Amino acid sequence: MEHLRYPIGQFQMDQEITGQMRLRWIDEIAAAPGELRQAVQGLTEDQLNTPYRPGGWTVRQVVHHLPDSHLNSYVRFKWALTEEVPFIKPYDEKEWAELADSRTAPIEVSLSLFDSLHQRWTLLLRAMTDEDFRRTFRHPESGTLTLDQALGLYAWHGKHHIAHITSLRKRMGW
Repeated sequence: MEHLRYPIGQFQMDQEITGQMRLRWIDEIAAAPGELRQAVQGLTEDQLNTPYRPGGWTVRQVVHHLPDSHLNSYVRFKWALTEEVPFIKPYDEKEWAELADSRTAPIEVSLSLFDSLHQRWTLLLRAMTDEDFRRTFRHPESGTLTLDQALGLYAWHGKHHIAHITSLRKRMGW
């Protein structure tokens, strides 16, 4: 079951972050919307309403979760860039995924939002300095994170959820 939950493995940040890693992560964030579109291309309504694993979200909920989550991260980046170690408010992603828009909205709404959000976020990321990436925010559950660490986490996060969809498609022969 662990391989269904974490098809690319769990996020790990136990090494020093280099400028090369940062550039790769920015490229991954820039590429995520196209990869998500590719992952869901041609899926039927029934397929979109299929959980990616037993007890997991449906493909539709995963698609809607990505811009929800990445929008929160984008705002955290902006807070960290404009405030001194802001204390951020987490959100309950499981509850958000159960709201009507996450369960029923057409996926194109979130695909478009994800496209636009990542265009803005990538513009911001590419303009940031090394010093900017050392800025921090405080999360009540995760503690203090640098923007470098948050960047790595969200590059992984996009790939993680896209892999939920692509691995389901592979298992189901879609």
